[in-house]
Amino acid sequence: MKPEGQTLHGDHAYVFYQVPTKAHQYPLVFLHGAGQSKKTWESTPDGREGFQNIFLRKGFGVYLIDQPRRGEAGKSTVEATIKPTPDEQFWFTQFRIGNYPHYFPNVQFPQDKASLEQFYRQMTPNTGPFDAQVVTDAVSQLFDKIGSGILVTHSQGCGAGWLTAIKNDKVKAVVAYEPYSGFVFPQGELPKPILSTGLFGALNGVEIPLADFEKLTTKPIVIYYGDYIAQEPTSVWNQDHWRSGLEMAKLWAETINKHGGDAKVVHLPEMGVNGNTHFLMSDLNNEQVANLMADWLKEKGLDK
Repeated sequence: MKPEGQTLHGDHAYVFYQVPTKAHQYPLVFLHGAGQSKKTWESTPDGREGFQNIFLRKGFGVYLIDQPRRGEAGKSTVEATIKPTPDEQFWFTQFRIGNYPHYFPNVQFPQDKASLEQFYRQMTPNTGPFDAQVVTDAVSQLFDKIGSGILVTHSQGCGAGWLTAIKNDKVKAVVAYEPYSGFVFPQGELPKPILSTGLFGALNGVEIPLADFEKLTTKPIVIYYGDYIAQEPTSVWNQDHWRSGLEMAKLWAETINKHGGDAKVVHLPEMGVNGNTHFLMSDLNNEQVANLMADWLKEKGLDK
């Protein structure tokens, strides 16, 4: 029962921002993935600078989001039960650090005990059900407030990123790190599900109206994937899981470009950049990964 005379505000985002003097025209808006918060972008498990400071030094304003019902935006309007479930070794494997307890060879993740513990501790639960509509409403409202900018997303946040870019033309470009779900296709152009031995079964795209899809063709988009992703179907579930994601991303970019857009999928090992996990932005070579993004922004004229 609602207490008489009382109100409840919730389902908002929390945003931390810094803007350097003489900043580039377009700031970077960073949206985290599943189980994560803005900590994703702040620093690395072994204490090095994250994308927040790396791109501040490059002259970009940075906005770090905690999406609704997560982290510092934990005030939900929908009830949820948070259970302290032991699952950290799952995330180790899912995020391609290795197959627990073994690290992948030459992985770009620090292999000391303290760094792994910090990685585990930055996982954070939802305080209400994940709702892409609630998330995109909040991110779109941020763009309404700050003006035009570049949206940088990770993992689960990438699907919300496409929807935000459709919803708000102030999103001038999208940089996505390792999307898996949420790929949208025009009605009648949905590809067949991609089968996988991963824990989540077949990967499906989502149909949307052509008019909405075409809004994605008006802005440059780049997608980055790291290492240890199978090239062919395999029984190694984490490598096969991400194989399906990479294959779907390539189909998605092809569809964007077929409709006159500008989308690109970059698989880092094909460029000679090896050892990256699902957390490219905090791997040992995160400055190299950041520089690739900075070069793309310059190529597209987005660093003025």
